[in-house]
Amino acid sequence: MIDGLRRLPLQVFSDERGWFLEIRRESELPAQTVQTNISFSRRGVIRGLHFHERGQDDLFTCLTGTARVVILDQESGETYTEDIGEENPVALYVPGHLAHGFEALTDLIFCYHVTREYEPLEPDEQGVPWDDPRVKHLWSTRSPILSKRDAAFS
Repeated sequence: MIDGLRRLPLQVFSDERGWFLEIRRESELPAQTVQTNISFSRRGVIRGLHFHERGQDDLFTCLTGTARVVILDQESGETYTEDIGEENPVALYVPGHLAHGFEALTDLIFCYHVTREYEPLEPDEQGVPWDDPRVKHLWSTRSPILSKRDAAFS
């Protein structure tokens, strides 16, 4: 596994009423999270790959659906990928210097806790193209839906 990346299995408690899931416990994380973000993505969307020069780390969890998380250590070229979500309840703690992103394998709701607040006037998001040769083969799609910002990384 890439140095600094942490995989945290999550336990789902379910009964006839529905389910309960604890997705974050600060005592198990290397740094305190200070902001929580939720995104909805349609199947075929890729968000990323992003990295943060000022050290924002992310804790990823897919709440509904399935996401393929892709992580690239730009220094070593080492990669990591895992499909997380309803069938595989896992949280991934990703140090910000690692390029990271996810693909919506289904329509999904994705939650990420971050260790630094977003600064709209001075954002700390750098990018690596989704089709970088080191990671292109890890995605399930060859024609993703991208944001204008992520498409500009190409």
